[in-house]
Amino acid sequence: MLCWGNASFGQLGLGGIDEEIVLEPRKSDFFINKRVRDVGCGLRHTVFVLDDGTVYTCGCNDLGQLGHEKSRKKPEQVVALDAQNIVAVSCGEAHTLALNDKGQVYAWGLDSDGQLGLVGSEECIRVPRNIKSLSDIQIVQVACGYYHSLALSKASEVFCWGQNKYGQLGLGTDCKKQTSPQLLKSLLGIPFMQVAAGGAHSFVLTLSGAIFGWGRNKFGQLGLNDENDRYVPNLLKSLRSQKIVYICCGEDHTAALTKEGGVFTFGAGGYGQLGHNSTSHEINPRKVFELMGSIVTQIACGRQHTSAFVPSSGRIYSFGLGGNGQLGTGSTSNRKSPFTVKGNWYPYNGQCLPDIDSEEYFCVKRIFSGGDQSFSHYSSPQNCGPPDDFRCPDPTKQIWTVNEALIQKWLSYPSGRFPVEIANEIDGTFSSSGCLNGSFLAVSNDDHYRTGTRFSGVDMNAARLLFHKLIQPDHPQISQQVAASLEKNLIPKLTSSLPDVEALRFYLTLPECPLMSDSNNFTTIAIPFGTALVNLEKAPLKVLENWWSVLEPPLFLKIVELFKEVVVHLLKLYKIGIPPSERRIFNSFLHTALKVLEILHRVNEKMGQIIQYDKFYIHEVQELIDIRNDYINWVQQQAYGMDVNHGLTELADIPVTICTYPFVFDAQAKTTLLQTDAVLQMQMAIDQAHRQNVSSLFLPVIESVNPCLILVVRRENIVGDAMEVLRKTKNIDYKKPLKVIFVGEDAVDAGGVRKEFFLLIMRELLDPKYGMFRYYEDSRLIWFSDKTFEDSDLFHLIGVICGLAIYNFTIVDLHFPLALYKKLLKKKPSLDDLKELMPDVGRLVGKKVKRSGV
Repeated sequence: MLCWGNASFGQLGLGGIDEEIVLEPRKSDFFINKRVRDVGCGLRHTVFVLDDGTVYTCGCNDLGQLGHEKSRKKPEQVVALDAQNIVAVSCGEAHTLALNDKGQVYAWGLDSDGQLGLVGSEECIRVPRNIKSLSDIQIVQVACGYYHSLALSKASEVFCWGQNKYGQLGLGTDCKKQTSPQLLKSLLGIPFMQVAAGGAHSFVLTLSGAIFGWGRNKFGQLGLNDENDRYVPNLLKSLRSQKIVYICCGEDHTAALTKEGGVFTFGAGGYGQLGHNSTSHEINPRKVFELMGSIVTQIACGRQHTSAFVPSSGRIYSFGLGGNGQLGTGSTSNRKSPFTVKGNWYPYNGQCLPDIDSEEYFCVKRIFSGGDQSFSHYSSPQNCGPPDDFRCPDPTKQIWTVNEALIQKWLSYPSGRFPVEIANEIDGTFSSSGCLNGSFLAVSNDDHYRTGTRFSGVDMNAARLLFHKLIQPDHPQISQQVAASLEKNLIPKLTSSLPDVEALRFYLTLPECPLMSDSNNFTTIAIPFGTALVNLEKAPLKVLENWWSVLEPPLFLKIVELFKEVVVHLLKLYKIGIPPSERRIFNSFLHTALKVLEILHRVNEKMGQIIQYDKFYIHEVQELIDIRNDYINWVQQQAYGMDVNHGLTELADIPVTICTYPFVFDAQAKTTLLQTDAVLQMQMAIDQAHRQNVSSLFLPVIESVNPCLILVVRRENIVGDAMEVLRKTKNIDYKKPLKVIFVGEDAVDAGGVRKEFFLLIMRELLDPKYGMFRYYEDSRLIWFSDKTFEDSDLFHLIGVICGLAIYNFTIVDLHFPLALYKKLLKKKPSLDDLKELMPDVGRLVGKKVKRSGV
């Protein structure tokens, strides 16, 4: 171990040396033949964790921050932690947190603001104690500010406690301090990679490089383009696209490392600690220009200085305050831009070099900074290993995510013989939306760092494959545990507002889980999931719709099919019979499933059909409900102004009408609907006519009317006669039942005469002699002629005739291509439509388009 900087309290662990400051790296004899796992630096004390999990401390002990009463000049073991295997430490100004391999946290030192998270009112605790309120939570990271503490759990939950004078707890303005760990609820659902704390500011970093900061911002250390303190987490938008993988904080400044090995700094710059060759403060993140030619893999912040390690040269660079020798440059001068730390640095290149004098050269393993002290764990060139790379996070310090290795581990246990810790691991993972949101990331080309409103950052194929690998009939215990966790823990905690787009991902991936498609789980998982989805606020729902809109058609279809199956399942229950006491909840369930389909249908239409419109058809509807009755109920709802576009809670009181969601009806169902509507409209028209006729008996000014629409036509002039009558007919009369009379024929129209009329008139109107339409031999279809001289009235007549035919339950055979119906729906025809009408022309145009690359 090499150490340099302030030694006035013995915090470098060099023993009884005369100097108060060490100006350049010096070997510590204490660490010869010892491997260091972690180092925590307080303002005047230092904590070392060795590979065997033992803890040593040195430096000032006025407030119990060493955890023992031994010598302060050289590292002494904290005996109270003998039984623990400590894996990580962090230090505040005068307090320390230590994390063991079971995820338990121990605290000691100053407790003036509750920064130890312990029960009691003592000013300081001199012996490490377990933070009992976190004992049921598996913690993976701890970070200390001067007077506050942060912890990250395996379930991607952030806990904070201690001083809140500047908002550094992120809990709002209500409290000045918190003496026990508090869950930061405003960030629930986000998959986190790291927590970090400065003097009085805090940061969390997500798996996809988004940074949220809060607390003191007097110098712009939050990077938010101002100097206002923040009492709740705020997204640092300017760094979102920079692929940030690690963050560290000084007293009032911040440094961030990118995946590419670049460094951004912001905040207080009065001593040059930002490395921009100035002493200005920076309220926005700014790249350290002088490091841009090098790939940096480690960064560390002291109180007012910054260090960076470049593996290609093996060198450590430092900048900022140098008054206590903390820059290791051999002087006490401040440095405003990166300057090499003195030492015979040797880069690791995968080979050991026995011919070099190993005493003189150092291969850096890891750098540490804090307070006014700096450390470098090193090895000799003879037995050097690769240095740590902060761009590749330690898996043991990460949240649970569903991945190949974890699934393999779970599946390796025989069914029915699950250790408790494995059950807890599965439960923890599937009870946490944050963990699921951090799973199945698109790692190819680091795509997930592009996560935003248009891109989810998820590899949907990975989600499908891993879910199917995990949920297997051979391992029912896993399936049962996953289902229970989703049902009891994850879904009930979902909220309508979300802190970030990364908290939305599981809405995209969870439908790929086979448990969702199991009808046994519809009411316990799929429908509650759908309810949470439908209840999302406008902004997150819009993002989800954007993500859906770019899904591959089979993946989009999967979600549609899932909720179609839910609807069918519910309608089957309805047909069997729903007890009155359960009707309200049934209504709510059915509305939820149909609402999800409605949203998906809206996305599908907006995107010009990701899947064919008929994929939304639920063919079973015809068998499971009385469509006629459903339509009448729907008409009544419209008449009474019942709004089915508000929340699901209100919808539960309104009987479900499938007609509210017409996109689920297939052609057969639509025919039934049209017929039902026609019957209703006819009856209303007849009733109106009868009322008018009754009134005419008493009021001579009111004319009597025929309850039917009568067409008297001659066979030889069928078009002219029909036009004559229909031109004079009022729109309201079109709704009356149609009766056709052929002049000179006695046949009573019971339907047969009407059908013959439609057949004859359509044949006549479509005849080329009128020149209105052109017949295409190749396709046997007709289209509008570009050389017609007929009055537009004739075209209007064809429309009326078609409408009357459908309205009067008569099928008219029209040989038009699909393009006509697209135009009626205001949709653009495509090249395929041209090919349908004129196959040869369409093929030629297609070839030309292909050649021109349009």
